[in-house]
Order: sequence, then C-alpha cells, then structure tokens
Amino acid sequence: MKRVLIIDDTKNIRILLQKVLQLEGFEVETASNGIEGLDMIHERDYSLIFMDIKLPGISGTEILRTIREEGNNTPTIIMTAYATIKNAVDCIQLGAITYIQKPFTADRILNTMHQFNIYPKDTSSEEPFSEQWEQIEEDYRNKNFQETLKGLSALLAQDPTDARIYLYLSKCHEAPGNEEESVKFRQAYEIFK
Repeated sequence: MKRVLIIDDTKNIRILLQKVLQLEGFEVETASNGIEGLDMIHERDYSLIFMDIKLPGISGTEILRTIREEGNNTPTIIMTAYATIKNAVDCIQLGAITYIQKPFTADRILNTMHQFNIYPKDTSSEEPFSEQWEQIEEDYRNKNFQETLKGLSALLAQDPTDARIYLYLSKCHEAPGNEEESVKFRQAYEIFK
C-alpha cells in the first residue's frame, strides 16, 4: 500500500485530504507543523507528500529545500492559500511536482494525481474494479438501466476520469429516449477518451 504524508496546519485540509486519499487506497499520515512533518519524513519513506507552504516551525519551502538537498526525491505537491508566481516558480525549481491553490475540491486532488500518474493501482483494488465493470456490462446487456446507473455512479466516485463510464451513462440515457442527458454524457466521453 502506498503511504502519503500530509503536512498542513489547517485541520480541515488534513481531514479532507486524508479521507479522499484513504478512499483511494492510500495509507495516510498527517503532521500539523513543519518540524513534525520534517521529522516524519526523516523517519519513514513516503510515496507522496502534500505540503502547505506556510507552516508553523519550518515553512514548506524550507522542508522541500532540505529534503531535496538530502537526496530525498519523494513526489511533493505544494498547497497554498497565498498563490504567487514567485512561490510557484520557487517550489517547482525545488522539485515539487505541482502547486495547488486552496481551496480545492476532492476532484481537483484526484485529477492532479491522475495527471502525474501517482494513483494507486495495486492488484487488490483492480480485481473488485474489474468485477464491477463485468456487472455493469451484464446489467446493460439485460437492459437493467437502473442497476447499470447505480454501478456507474459507484465507479464515477472511484475514478471520474474513466471515459467508459461516460460512454455507458450516455447509452443508458439514450435507450429510454433521454436525448439531452445522453448528449451531455457523450460530450464528457469525448473529453476523457
């Protein structure tokens, strides 16, 4: 299981990220200040770090500079409510993979992780996902559109960028004659395919 560290002094941000990442199969640890976060980085290996720029004790920029000088290249996503071009450039030059402005949504986090291929794809999560698709395809073949839509909703929560979901949503709305919804989902399919 991939382990993620969240370093942020705002409790609600830590909770939001923790819940989103745990639902996606990550083991999540949190720190509420820079000193605690840096200590945790020194004690354990992480697959990914989410870190605020402004932290009590040591700033996120200083933590990033320190760990990079030590040879730690853990992918790091910087978060900030005070976005400036200078901060963004500094963080990217120090080796952050991206820079996200607060407030953000769960979808924004998941899309960013997909963009940088840091999504967990272990075999334990692939098997149920595959079984879900088999059930959806069977329900659709049997014209059980309500069950198909339920299954698609569950998959959409797991991976909002999977084009097949939108294709099936379009087909499920097209069959009973809901053309407007069908077109909307077909357009989403074209975007994500």
